[in-house]
Amino acid sequence: MKTIRFFLIVTFIIPFLSCNAQSSEKAIKPAASSSDKIEAYYFHFTARCTTCKTIEAQAKEDLEILYPNQVKQGLITFQSLNLEEAPNKTLADKLGVSGQALLLVKGDQKINLTNEGFLYAVAKPDRFKQIINEKVDGLLMIK
Repeated sequence: MKTIRFFLIVTFIIPFLSCNAQSSEKAIKPAASSSDKIEAYYFHFTARCTTCKTIEAQAKEDLEILYPNQVKQGLITFQSLNLEEAPNKTLADKLGVSGQALLLVKGDQKINLTNEGFLYAVAKPDRFKQIINEKVDGLLMIK
């Protein structure tokens, strides 16, 4: 019985501890110069766990399903950026990112969905999709 418990701990707990997820800073900054474009960024490292890969894939898929016209028109974009590649560090610094992070950005507005991604992308993808929908709809309302 102890062996089974140990195996379960190693299998399910250790992968979550190895991720260096960005802490959630949900405070939305006031818009100084807002654009009509919503940019979704998923920042990651080269070494990635299954959960990290799932967050990226699920967020991208959800945006494409929920907002096909805006994605097609380039009004909503999704970029996956490796933090270990030099060209991506400038943007990461500008957005205050130092670890895995899922961000929605419109002008000076920034919404951090990292925690929601880690909580729901694997276990409750429908809930994750709902959260993305709510946050993007909120950004679409801002002019």
